[in-house]
Amino acid sequence: MTITTLLYIIIAGIIALLLAFFQYKYNKKSMSKLNMLFLLLRVVTLFSVLLLIINPKFENTTFYKEKPNLILAVDNSSSIKHLKQNSNVLRLLKTIKENKELNTKFDITTYTFGNTLKATDSITFTEQETNIDNVFNQLSQVYKNETAPMLLITDGNQTYGNDYQYTASNYKHPIYPIILGDTVTHTDLSIQQLNVNKYAFLKNQFPVECIVVYNGNKAINSRFEVRSGKNLVYSESVSFSKNNNSKLINFTLPANRVGVDTYKATITPIKNEKNTINNSKVFAVEVIDQKTNVAIVSDFPHPDIGALKKSIESNEQHSVTILKPNDFLSQKNNFQSVILYQPDNTFKPIIESLKTDNKGVFIIIGTDTDLHFLFLNASYFSQEITNQTDDVQAELNKSYGPFLIQDINFESFPPLKSNFGDVSFSVPFETILYQKMDSKSSTKPLLSTFEVTGKREAVLFGEGIWQWRAQSFIENKSFVAFDNFINKIIQYLSTNKPKKRLTIDYESFYNGNNGITIKAEFFDKNYNFDNREGLEITVKDSLSNTKQTFPFILRDNMYQVDLSSLKPSEYSFVVNATNENISQSGSFKILEYNVEQQFLNANVTKLQQVATNSLGKHYFIAQNQSLITDLLRDNRYQTIQKSHKNTIPLIDWKYLLFLIVLSLTIEWFLRKYNGLI
Repeated sequence: MTITTLLYIIIAGIIALLLAFFQYKYNKKSMSKLNMLFLLLRVVTLFSVLLLIINPKFENTTFYKEKPNLILAVDNSSSIKHLKQNSNVLRLLKTIKENKELNTKFDITTYTFGNTLKATDSITFTEQETNIDNVFNQLSQVYKNETAPMLLITDGNQTYGNDYQYTASNYKHPIYPIILGDTVTHTDLSIQQLNVNKYAFLKNQFPVECIVVYNGNKAINSRFEVRSGKNLVYSESVSFSKNNNSKLINFTLPANRVGVDTYKATITPIKNEKNTINNSKVFAVEVIDQKTNVAIVSDFPHPDIGALKKSIESNEQHSVTILKPNDFLSQKNNFQSVILYQPDNTFKPIIESLKTDNKGVFIIIGTDTDLHFLFLNASYFSQEITNQTDDVQAELNKSYGPFLIQDINFESFPPLKSNFGDVSFSVPFETILYQKMDSKSSTKPLLSTFEVTGKREAVLFGEGIWQWRAQSFIENKSFVAFDNFINKIIQYLSTNKPKKRLTIDYESFYNGNNGITIKAEFFDKNYNFDNREGLEITVKDSLSNTKQTFPFILRDNMYQVDLSSLKPSEYSFVVNATNENISQSGSFKILEYNVEQQFLNANVTKLQQVATNSLGKHYFIAQNQSLITDLLRDNRYQTIQKSHKNTIPLIDWKYLLFLIVLSLTIEWFLRKYNGLI
């Protein structure tokens, strides 16, 4: 409370006293005891009212104690069970949580990690991947301003994510790795990596690259084999020694039939080898009978062209050739789709030729496009010519029907440079992306598709799409999301299949360690997305003939179902709409591979480095008593007394209002009782 406020309160008291005296003492020679009581009550009332007007503020300070946090980050992946450490982990957790001294000194919180990080005490050791990097990235934000040493209970083997040895520096607290697993180095042969293209073309040879690693001191001989079913398709003798401990094996296999071919690569185990699971790896290739050739026709270089080429060719089924307008006509029969980039009058023979060809056409319009020529020769759409340009952002049309489009955060992408003016179509069309100007939504198309006499076309009213690919990489650390978006447009243009009300998005095969998600869209009779339909998928194991049914869940304007619980096998499926007689069928394979079972030892070196860099200390699972003793004796972790200062205005003090009402009530009652009213 300030001196000024205190002065106001004194003045208020004087004023209340003077007013009361004026009302009850003025022109009176003497005061009765009753009048003295009335005067006192009136002073209380007037002073309380003036206090409310002044509204002084009081500071209320409360003190509380804050214990340091103790974070238990537990590896919940299946590699812990594979290394036979699951029971040791559960015993360790029980010991820590039941220790009264630790609970007195720390607030103990348990997290589990595998595919994702979760705040939970439920530990199953079933997750199929390990991302330790994610533990440090997320918890460094949660405990940014608190004291929170971490017990990292893991074998240190990470299957995806950035190298946690370096990202651990983001966590500004000591880290105590509890090392699980065997630290003794065993003699071991393993297939460390196998690289193969996802697609191959009929009657061609496709390359396979395999890296085999030996961990041991003696010279050994083994044999590398690849089988398709029971048939041996490739074999090679290999030798290793302590110094020559890795082998790069390159070979090719024939693609003789259309469909998914599954292979198993094996390096023959040596005598007394402890882990033989990592001696084999299953891989698959989808053989297709043709490749989609795409021509990008442009009269001048532009970054968009390079970005489009890289995106399209990220799908091995697609090949891109960049041509000048004068060179296209002589090669046009080699292509299934054509991208006309900012056409001008040199494109006239091409546009006339494409009108009679059954090829998909993608026209990209920019600031260098000859609009007069284009709209005179392209009779299906036009744009008002104002000779002005505008920067427009994209907004996804979630009701787009012809094929599945996933929102890759289009609204965060940089604006495209577009010609200013209204767009009109002379044929039915559907818009994928709308133009968004100055953060205002519109129905003006930015990217649209349409079909005319069985031929599909697309048109983009803007240039600078290379920036979208770059932004997508910044956000996702990968080009995959944007490249998939472009390839879906190319796939749409390259096929002439009729539109379906139920569309399914799935892969021909999945690796056993990855999540398996099938997506679907359902449209009403006007081909508008229908979110009222119930979809379910019936999956049949082709080997055991067992069936399972799963419901689809509506998420982000798309139906999705998670089939990660399925075991490796060959499956056929049928997706049914529950309210209408509509269904789609297909098949896929799940390859047998568990990355968590490829490890034989704990990654001791990396975990020790993490402990050293964070000023922590590493322990093995049997050293739990030493761990507890060190934590209790460490003076860095002390309970801190903190204060919280709260400023309370007097107007919030309800008792003062009660005092005013009480004093007025007593005064009124006494005056009434004594006949003064």
